[in-house]
Amino acid sequence: MTSSPRWPTVFFDLDGTLADTIPLIVASYQHAFRVVLGEEVDEARARAWIGRPLLEALLEESPEHGHALDAAYREWNLANTARLIRRYDGVPWMLEELTAAGVRTAVVTSKRRDTARIALEAVGADHLIDVVAGLEDTTRHKPAPDPLLHGAAALGVDPATCAYVGDATVDLQAARAAGMAAVAVTWGAGEVEALAAESPDALVGDVAGLVGLLLPLAGS
Repeated sequence: MTSSPRWPTVFFDLDGTLADTIPLIVASYQHAFRVVLGEEVDEARARAWIGRPLLEALLEESPEHGHALDAAYREWNLANTARLIRRYDGVPWMLEELTAAGVRTAVVTSKRRDTARIALEAVGADHLIDVVAGLEDTTRHKPAPDPLLHGAAALGVDPATCAYVGDATVDLQAARAAGMAAVAVTWGAGEVEALAAESPDALVGDVAGLVGLLLPLAGS
């Protein structure tokens, strides 16, 4: 029997948390730098940009060519989403369990809302969750709290009663800044040591463990 949910509202990061878009993102960065700059980007460098707004990261890397990189990335990413996106085992089940327990769930992501919807559809979660905060919704982005506060306002909930689940240090920093519980998952792009160094409220290694945290006894 499931006990009361630990948090009545749970916000999720998307990339590396609900959807395994990491190989797609890395390949998209590599394609963009290859065709625009003739430069090879290794996986570790590309993974370090995950969780940040795309154009912001690209302009930081190349102020002169950031917009061209952004265009090349987006075109290739969209064309290859269906081929390269992967599912994390158990994610739809987790969202179904949360919904059945009365937990409100939503996504706060640095992706554009339409791209986020495509990713959710690709992993079979589009019918289980609504995107509440995307790139277009705030001027400042993670690690600033603005996207999470926007999500809370959109749902009409107190941030102090919410948790934010993510795989990157910027996710945890944004959660803290917004006054939400910070839950780190280790199956995405973040390094375990870096995530632990942020002192999250919980550090979880698999989907079953996350369900057990969010719905005590459900994962037992």
